[in-house]
Amino acid sequence: MKSLPPALRLSLVPLVVVLAILPGEITASAMEHDADALEERGSHRWAPVYLTANDLSIATGKPSLVLMSSGSTHIPVWSLSGGTEGQSVAGIVNGLPGECVAVKVEIVVTSTDAGTNPDLEDVYRVHLSQMVEDAPFTSRYALGKPVRTPLPAGPLHSRTIVLESYYEVVPNAPLTVRIQREPGLPGDTFTRPTGLAVVKVTPLNALAEAHFVQDVSGYNSWPMTQAIGDKLVCTYSRGSAHSIGEDARAVYARTSTDGGKTWTAETVVANTPGFGEVTVGKGLDSTGAMLLWVRRVGKERHHDLYRTTDGVTFTLVATPELATQPMQITDVFAVPEVGLMALWFAGNYSDKAVHSWGLMTSSDDGATWKQTPVESGLLKADWPTEPSAVYLGDGRILAVARTESGPAQFQMVSTDNGATWTRQQTNISDIYASTPSLILDAKTGWLSNYYYERGRGILRRRVVDPEVVFDHPLLWPASEAVATGSPLAWDSGNANATVIGDTHHVSFYSGKAPDTAVMVSELPAPTVGDVRSSPGGAE
Repeated sequence: MKSLPPALRLSLVPLVVVLAILPGEITASAMEHDADALEERGSHRWAPVYLTANDLSIATGKPSLVLMSSGSTHIPVWSLSGGTEGQSVAGIVNGLPGECVAVKVEIVVTSTDAGTNPDLEDVYRVHLSQMVEDAPFTSRYALGKPVRTPLPAGPLHSRTIVLESYYEVVPNAPLTVRIQREPGLPGDTFTRPTGLAVVKVTPLNALAEAHFVQDVSGYNSWPMTQAIGDKLVCTYSRGSAHSIGEDARAVYARTSTDGGKTWTAETVVANTPGFGEVTVGKGLDSTGAMLLWVRRVGKERHHDLYRTTDGVTFTLVATPELATQPMQITDVFAVPEVGLMALWFAGNYSDKAVHSWGLMTSSDDGATWKQTPVESGLLKADWPTEPSAVYLGDGRILAVARTESGPAQFQMVSTDNGATWTRQQTNISDIYASTPSLILDAKTGWLSNYYYERGRGILRRRVVDPEVVFDHPLLWPASEAVATGSPLAWDSGNANATVIGDTHHVSFYSGKAPDTAVMVSELPAPTVGDVRSSPGGAE
């Protein structure tokens, strides 16, 4: 190793260390070199299991097991083509700890090609399944979402990429891990082979349980959560099914002063005869009072704005007459030179170019509102829905929005207090009809993006320095799982977050129709170890 240039020596060290470890084993030397060798979840610390290239075999296609060499250093890797689709390799992990409930899956990849540079990207995904007694091995199959990351600045540098941050497992049952490169997807722009050297599987402990806000019989859903000082206010809607227009649906509120562990009795916010009412956005006015947008659907559609200072008594402030009636008006935030701002979106979820989005602004604390369209005539694939936004200062606004048919969340940014906007797709793909909710921490300046992956039942968080992603929406770091709920496509989801001191509170709903519950997770604000500067899980 001493004969190699310093940069090359550093890039090869993680691979050499990892390849010296047999699956299921770890040495003190490896722990010293690999800072991520031990993962802590609660009171448990477990060593990761490493599968080297020699522990993997062909699953599909015709990838090649080759030696990647530089001088006297030779590393076995699986060569995955940048032009041939359907290539994958697989291995089996045995002996997971009896108390673990999930695993995180990462890969280490590299390339010898001289054309390697950060302007190019590649895409990988993981297939996971377990062989459990008295059940078909297909019953525990999970297809990971594509993960796209930029290549390093030059050849022979290794990257660690998180492909799955939380896959629930049955302890002591064999786990099959299959890694596939996806050159057929638009994000894979590197047409040369890459080398898969290592698969790292880390056992995880159970996540902290969320607090129940309301779990009485009925479809309790679509919560909006806001802090008023040290008081937590959770508003939500209850009906009989996943339906917004039923007359039985009304809006309710409860408050908590202990972080969501206990709640006051339920109070009624809105229950208009002939209408179904749903919470769609929240925020604070200039006095610190809570504002709440309620969508009222009957023969007509309206958006009502309510105000409260205690989370118990709500007063109707405004029902603006709008040229374009939105599907939703979302969270309210302050923009110094404008006043209050909220984003809206309108459309009918069809495949026709009839969708739009824009701004709502108020200079009188919500008494009156001005509606401004930003984009109109959009196809559903280009339509940002249920957006969340934060003001970063100096006229800059960053918003993230759900996608109804695309592969990843949208990001919209403005540098002139919302007068003009740029919209691009992000690399946030572990989603399914996932509503984002952003928290910008005042102390650290770090941005947390919370969203609930429907169909998997996982509440996820991505933490980033907003300066990293403002002009580069493909550089969002990997997600972490922070809570779990029901893995149903529509009977759970809709994250909405607020902050009290150093604690984030994130509401969502979970269950199975016709009965669902409103939940709130209590999470520490991110610390240094939670902030990753590398994109898409690459480190």
